[in-house]
Amino acid sequence: MTPINALDAPQPGGGYSQAMLVGPGKSLLFVSGQIPVDAAGNVPADFAAQCRLVWHNIAAQLAAAGMDLTNLVKISTFLGDRRHREENSAIRREILGDHAPALTVIVCDIYDPEWLLEIEAVAAK
Repeated sequence: MTPINALDAPQPGGGYSQAMLVGPGKSLLFVSGQIPVDAAGNVPADFAAQCRLVWHNIAAQLAAAGMDLTNLVKISTFLGDRRHREENSAIRREILGDHAPALTVIVCDIYDPEWLLEIEAVAAK
């Protein structure tokens, strides 16, 4: 996988790439929107805990396919409120470290009003 950031287009603002090139012979994994619900059905009350739980759920799906967070090539984050965008960004960078997949963040109405975010992903190996 190769990060792509065209020099004649805007550069990413931090922690992501404008595009990711997946070479031939790779398997793709499409991860449905992961929600802030644990295996027992519990939803944390605050944004940071919900965000970390969503990332835990993404990591679990990746692991079940023999992958990890470094295999992510595209992330789409749906936030229920734009006031969470900086905290979301900080937690994403904390979890992914130097790995910077392509990224979209959308502020929208979330399916369940108790959920503050949902994240879907694409991974390649």
